[in-house]
Amino acid sequence: MKYRQLTQTKRYQISALRVAGNSERQIAAMTGCQSTTVSRELRRNSTADLHHSD
Repeated sequence: MKYRQLTQTKRYQISALRVAGNSERQIAAMTGCQSTTVSRELRRNSTADLHHSD
């Protein structure tokens, strides 16, 4: 399979679907992405700052 970057629209769609309470697999099915892609995108753009502790 050829690699293709996610469009900004697809990124927003994944984020919105997650906020709406959908699982990663549901989001993958709705967007036509692989579940690993959805997982990676959500992890990459998580609002939690896991690398910084005060």
